Amino acid sequence: MKLISISSGKVLPLFGNHHPNYKSVASAIHKKSISNLQNPIAIEINTLGVKGDEQADLSVHGGIEKAIYVYPSEHYEFWNALLTRETKKPTSLEYGAIGENFTIEGLLETDVFVGDKLLIGELEFLVVKLREPCFKFNAALGYKGASKAMLQSGFSGWYLRVLKTGVLTAGAKITLVPGPRNTSIAQQNKNLLNSRNQKDLWE
Repeated sequence: MKLISISSGKVLPLFGNHHPNYKSVASAIHKKSISNLQNPIAIEINTLGVKGDEQADLSVHGGIEKAIYVYPSEHYEFWNALLTRETKKPTSLEYGAIGENFTIEGLLETDVFVGDKLLIGELEFLVVKLREPCFKFNAALGYKGASKAMLQSGFSGWYLRVLKTGVLTAGAKITLVPGPRNTSIAQQNKNLLNSRNQKDLWE
C-alpha cells in the first residue's frame, strides 16, 4: 500500500469563462499532481491538508474534517472506460482528475472503515467519511451521469483528518491501523445510495 501521487488545485470558475451564466460557480476540483513517482517532490501537509490547495465551498470540502481527499488509483480504469464510452472521446484521466489530494494504491473502500488511522510516511491521518459527489463532479468530468456512477459503483474515495503534520513525498508507504471497524466506507456508500431516490442522484 502506498501513496503514488499528491495533487492540489486553485479555485477557478468551474465552467470556464466561456459560460457567462456560470462564472459565479467556483471550484478547485481540477487538481494537478505536484508529487508523483516520476517526480517525487516533498510536499508540506498541515492540518488543513496539502499546503497551497484550495477549496471553493468549505461546507462540503476541506476544513479540518475533510482536509485530505483520498482516491484509489485502481478506479481510474473504470472512469476512463466509462467516459470513453459515454462521451465518445478516448479518455485517459491524470491523477488528481477526480478531485483527490492523495492517489493511493492497494487500499479500497471495502478495506477502510470510519475511525481507522492511516500512517503515511511519518504522518498520521484519521478516516472520517466517504466523499459525496455533487453537480461539480459531473461538470469536471464532462459527463452528467458521473455523480450517479460514483454512487452506484461505490468508487467514492474518502476524507482524512490530519493527526500529525509534516512533509510527504509520493512513494511513501501506507500502514492501516484499524479503529472500531463499525462502518466501512463501502457500507457508508451503500447506505447513502439506499437513502437517495433517482431525483436526488441526478442533482
